[in-house]
Amino acid sequence: MTVESDEALAAGALQGDLQSFEALVLRHREAVTAAAYRMLGDIHLAEDAAQEGFLRAWQRMHTYKPQYSFRNWVTGIAVNYALDQLRRRRESVSIDELPLRDPAASLERQVEEGERAQLVRQAVLDLPPASRAVLVLREYQGLSYAEIADLLDIPVGTVMSRLNYARSQLRQRLAQVLEV
Repeated sequence: MTVESDEALAAGALQGDLQSFEALVLRHREAVTAAAYRMLGDIHLAEDAAQEGFLRAWQRMHTYKPQYSFRNWVTGIAVNYALDQLRRRRESVSIDELPLRDPAASLERQVEEGERAQLVRQAVLDLPPASRAVLVLREYQGLSYAEIADLLDIPVGTVMSRLNYARSQLRQRLAQVLEV
C-alpha cells in the first residue's frame, strides 16, 4: 500500500473527495491540536479548535492554494479560531500538567524540568493573543514570516514586530527564572 503525498490528498479534497480529506485530518490532527494548545493552554479547548479548524478547512477547501503546505494552512485556520476564542473569553486559562517523561532522569531533575516547562507555557499564555499567535506559528510550527503573514492576513512587518515583542516579553519574564 502506498502512502499518498499531502499534495495528492489535497488535490483529491479539492475535487470533493472526503476520503482524501479524512486522510489529511488523520495525518495532521496532532500538529494542529498542538498549535491550538499552545495558544489556548487547555487540551479540551485545543481539540475543539483543531476540530473547528478542520471543519472550516473542508468548507473552504476551494480557497486552498496548492503551493502552500496543507498542514500550515489548516494550522493557520485553527490558530485564527483560537484567537477568536481568546478574544471572546478575555480571561486567564489553566494549564494541564504534563506527565513526567524520562523515567531514567532523577525525580528532582524531572520536577525542575516540569516546573520550568510550566513557567514557559504560562509566560507564552500571558502574551497578548496576537503576539502569541505569531510566536506559536514561528517557533513551534516553524512557519516563515511570509507564511505567517499570509495565514493571519497581516503584513510581514507586523509579523516581525509582534514576534520581536513576544520574544522580548518572554526574555524579560523568564530571564531570572530560567538562568542555568
